[in-house]
Amino acid sequence: MKKIVIAYSGGLDTSYCAKYLSQEEKTEIHAVSVNTGGFSEAEIKEIGEKAVKMGAKSYKNINAITTFYNKVVKYLIFGNVLKNNTYPLSVSAERIIQAIEVVNYAKKIGADAIAHGSTGAGNDQVRFDMIFQILAPEIEIITPIRDKQLTRQEEIEYLKSHGVDMNWEKAKYSVNKGLWGTSVGGEETLTSHKSLPEAAYPSQLTETDVKQISLSFNKGELTAINGKEDTPENIIETLEELASKYAIGRDIHVGDTIIGIKGRVGFEAASATIIIKAHHLLEKHTLSKWQLQHKDYIANWYGTHLHEGQYLDPVMRDFEAFLQSSQEQVTGTVSINLHPYRFTLNGIESKFDLMNNGFGKYGEENTAWTATDAKGFIKILSNTGKIHQHVKNQV
Repeated sequence: MKKIVIAYSGGLDTSYCAKYLSQEEKTEIHAVSVNTGGFSEAEIKEIGEKAVKMGAKSYKNINAITTFYNKVVKYLIFGNVLKNNTYPLSVSAERIIQAIEVVNYAKKIGADAIAHGSTGAGNDQVRFDMIFQILAPEIEIITPIRDKQLTRQEEIEYLKSHGVDMNWEKAKYSVNKGLWGTSVGGEETLTSHKSLPEAAYPSQLTETDVKQISLSFNKGELTAINGKEDTPENIIETLEELASKYAIGRDIHVGDTIIGIKGRVGFEAASATIIIKAHHLLEKHTLSKWQLQHKDYIANWYGTHLHEGQYLDPVMRDFEAFLQSSQEQVTGTVSINLHPYRFTLNGIESKFDLMNNGFGKYGEENTAWTATDAKGFIKILSNTGKIHQHVKNQV
């Protein structure tokens, strides 16, 4: 009997795959889920029980939260990465780590094949297949939903016909939870004009009073929330619990997919959105003009390649080295106010704050140069424009 490892989330797509492959193909299914955040112990237990009900011989949960932070999220923070100035790459980032962990597990148990629930019209099929092919070209890749071109409704009908009882209303939405945010896809995101209903988001507005919080960074990495020290991944989860009650971090991302079509997906990423903006504000105070300028395009390329599934390309390690180096003086504390559906950045405190330089106060006074120095500087700075205008007027 063929031994198959299935990347199992417990959602509609992977439930269909497990049931179909065990029931129709008569294969030995070993379900594995990779926890990159967003799941409680009770939820993990429920996923495992569901996998067995769907026909899996075994279920394995791999805790990769710290791995996800160290290998990916850290650099997304360093780079202030927001795809199309909107999306913090919540799911696309975690798919890479999930794929690596799944292929390592498949090798460990001697699997003949790896199955996943991606369709033929999305980005995840590319990310999973590329990682699997690069790290284990000898292992077959099986994708029932992609190969059979199934709709979500057809999957639901198949599972119903085999006595599977799920929350079918909830199954209309594809929800992917993780440390760096939650993506939400449904019939509304297949259009260009519809918004997701309030109920589609995993968190609801329950807090309305303005709340002030603080985030502390050391060399770009989170070290404390409200003065309480913890690991970066725990701080991210704590902030998510606080800020999601304000329904912060909701939006719909529209962008170019890896396969060349436009895609639209809703997301909820309160913690990621706040951290990126807070970190960026701290950088504005502590990095030089040229560090900020060059970081922008390098971080953009890092995010783009990650989104496109190119994590294993060596250029990514080069980008990471630059981003890591840029954080040497990004140390300090950022004050933030949480409001319903939004947040505001109040300011920062840092021993590396370049505003506290003693050279002058912008728009107020200068202490390191004279009026004559300023006039000469401006005169020389104007030379390029003067020459251009002079030549233009001669023609």
